[in-house]
Amino acid sequence: MDQSGGSWAYIGSFTSGGGRGITVAAVDPASGALTPVGAVDAPADPSWLALDRGTGVLYAVSETESGEVAAFRAEGPHLTPLGRPVAVGGSRPTHLSVAGRRLLTANYGSGSVSSLPLEADGGIAGPASVLVHRGSGPDPDRQEGPHAHQVLPDPSGRWVLTTDLGTDSVRVCALDARDGSLHVRGEVGLRPGSGPRHLAFHPDGAVVYVLHELEPQVTVCRWEAESGRLEPLSEVPVDGDGGPGGARACPSVPAVSADGRFLRAAVRGADALATLSLEDGAEKPRPVWSAECGGSWPRDLVADPSGRRLYVANEWSGDVTWFDVDPLDGRPRRGGSVEVPAAACVVFS
Repeated sequence: MDQSGGSWAYIGSFTSGGGRGITVAAVDPASGALTPVGAVDAPADPSWLALDRGTGVLYAVSETESGEVAAFRAEGPHLTPLGRPVAVGGSRPTHLSVAGRRLLTANYGSGSVSSLPLEADGGIAGPASVLVHRGSGPDPDRQEGPHAHQVLPDPSGRWVLTTDLGTDSVRVCALDARDGSLHVRGEVGLRPGSGPRHLAFHPDGAVVYVLHELEPQVTVCRWEAESGRLEPLSEVPVDGDGGPGGARACPSVPAVSADGRFLRAAVRGADALATLSLEDGAEKPRPVWSAECGGSWPRDLVADPSGRRLYVANEWSGDVTWFDVDPLDGRPRRGGSVEVPAAACVVFS
């Protein structure tokens, strides 16, 4: 939130698909409506963004073969570059997160995870420390090698978890306090051919939900922060109907409500927003609702800071759609949408 009291949304999009880069939109507090007020077209293909609220710096991947990250001072509608983009030492970074004074990226193309130092002002320094994943899976088209898709610190700040679509596994890593390098402390194998894409923690910090891209399911895991142990417990379907003409259902992003009552997933192909109830317990998600996502190929799903609304970035239809969430039963109801060509992700100030 800026000094004038307004809130802002930052929307990443694929410039190679006609997107504007990073679009800045004003958020109407009453309706949740987004009004674009400007955009920056560099770096290329900023498909994932992360905002460090402590420093007010917005970070963006450049999902290209050369693989870079960029930093911006985010002051309301104004994005001011902090230096030039920095190479991550891997190709096609698809996700990034901040862990202390390090910026972490998951590099899908090269199957690696990178750690880069951050300057005092939030700018990015180099060179990157790179951890290479190894392995493959049974799908010859999608799993010919490792494809790191997400890198995320756990709530305790002691560990970093990385999902790998190509090797059907989640790696638990430690971040070296001296040089910022990542070291694998354990690797958990999941169902062969399932293609884990993204994960989300329950607010209690003791349960992890791993959403799979190649199968429309979520794996429920117990998480022990003290030891860094991840234990798969069960698999739950999220939406197996697929799309028109039998299009493959490809889940993208999970999101857990701040009150811990619901787990949601965006499902591409089916173009659906799936809701699972957690009221039977965090380890027992139960599918309860499936709604249209408001567009085509929902790549990202995020709640606004109030938790009263959900926003979906629909890549192929080129829009961001928002939903009002019923406070009692969690059912999402479409509120509206705004055109954002090749939309890929949304973050809020």
